[in-house]
Order: sequence, then structure tokens, then C-alpha cells
Amino acid sequence: MKDYCLISTAYHGEARIYVSYSQALVEKARTTHGTWPTASAALGRFLTVSAMMGLMVKDGESITLKIEGDGPIEYMLVETNAKGEVRGDIKNPEVYLTYNSGPKAGKLAVGKAVGNGYLHVTKDLNMRHNFTSSIALETGEIGDDFTYYFTSSEQTPSAVGLGVLVNPDQSIKHAGGFIIQLLPNASEQTITQIEKVLSNIQAVTELFEQGLSVEDITDILSSGTAKKLSEHDISYVCHCSKEKFAKSLEKLDVKTLQTFIEEDHGAEVVCHFCKSKYHFDEDELKKIHTNKH
Repeated sequence: MKDYCLISTAYHGEARIYVSYSQALVEKARTTHGTWPTASAALGRFLTVSAMMGLMVKDGESITLKIEGDGPIEYMLVETNAKGEVRGDIKNPEVYLTYNSGPKAGKLAVGKAVGNGYLHVTKDLNMRHNFTSSIALETGEIGDDFTYYFTSSEQTPSAVGLGVLVNPDQSIKHAGGFIIQLLPNASEQTITQIEKVLSNIQAVTELFEQGLSVEDITDILSSGTAKKLSEHDISYVCHCSKEKFAKSLEKLDVKTLQTFIEEDHGAEVVCHFCKSKYHFDEDELKKIHTNKH
């Protein structure tokens, strides 16, 4: 199954539903950052919901999201846009924790890996100032945290389900998620019906394991009332370049640049999002140094 997101209206125009499959996207993130299983699940969930959020803004607009917690992962950063493109960074990719007891025994302990902390969402809507909103994390399991974010920060009652299934060899078998949002005209009957569906629905990865498609999951969430609005590819893409990093180097202070030139005779810059390396030799740094004057 390819990676994509299906957007629909449902319940006679009283709800909007986003359902996505993101296995290739999350696998690319895993291989890029070398994440261990629990970190793969955490970053994968974060990237998946961020890709769906990107589809909520207009062309040319973007969103930067950051989760900071006191768990071993420490922080994750994701950038997304209206094309369904995401790229991410994770402070500590080598995290593998499982729950030892309770209903989640044996499952990846994403909540423990993230810990207590905050979700920050900054929207660049091509206006004079960016908009940033922050919430305290509810559980660190990502889905619960975004459910709370949409309801409290955007005043849009929502439910978010996310899942990443990791193979024994640590590669990603399945990944995906959904966002179901109530529209302002939602009736009590529709709200009750959606709550009933959500209380009975299986975990996202279990649905994919059973061979269900994005369309099948949309059908379940909508109780058969879905009307397709659009379909979008989602992907892990980094648009970094040597030219962009040259502009970043121009922002460094003169003393730091002189150190690179006189002591190191060059500089290597590594992109946090895709791990691409860009080398600047002494002459290139001198040119950048000259441009500062």
C-alpha cells in the first residue's frame, strides 16, 4: 500500500475525517535517524499526525511542531507543509522501552519514552507574525496529546488515533493514523454515534494487520456515511541544500567564521533532518566571510 491520506466529510457534513497510511514515510525516518523500536514508534506517530495537519493549511504555509518531554527521547521536532511533506529530528533515537504490566504489557512504551512535557505548534501562515500555541502533554502517547491540542487550542473537538508496528528486525511493518473532527453544526446524535464508533474501534495497526485499507477505516469511522473530498500523497522529504546552509553560515559571528577559516580550514555542516553533509572549503568560507561586510 502506498503512503497517502484520504480526507472525507461524514455524518451528513457534520464531521471531517483524515485517514492516512505512512509506512514508507516512517521507515525512511527510521533509517535516516537510526531509531530503535520505541523511538521509531514515537517519531512515526508524530510524523504521521503532522503530515495530516500539514494538509489543513494552504499552499505556501507550513507548521513546525515540537514535543519536549522529560523521558529519554528528550525532544522531537517536525516540519510539515500543505503538500503532505514532513521531515523530523529526534534528540535520542536509541530508545527501546516496553510496558511490563497492565493492558499494554509487552507493547512499546511511547508514553514513558516521551514523558511529561509540552507540545508546541508554530504556524507560518505568511503573515507578519507566526502563531505559536503550547499545551502540556496528556500522556506522551502522541494521539492523546493531539486530541487535547485540537480541542483546547483550536477549539475543534477531535479524536486522534495513531499507530506504528515494528518488525522483529526493527523495520516498520505498518504505520498510519486518523483524525476525526466535529464541525460546528454537529448534532448530539452524531456526537453520540462517533463516540460509540471510537469506543469500539481497534488500534490502527491492528486494522492494517487485518488487511484493511485507508478507505475501509474511513468507512468504519464514518459509519458508512463518508463522502470523499480529496486524496494526497504524504512523504518524508527534506529540501535542504548547500545554498541554504551557506546563508545560515552568513548569520554566524565573524569570530566563529574566522576560526573555521584559520584553524579548521573548512567546515562541514550536517542537516539534522536528513543527515546530508555539506562541506565548505577555505575559499568558500572566505567568500561567506566577505559577504558579511
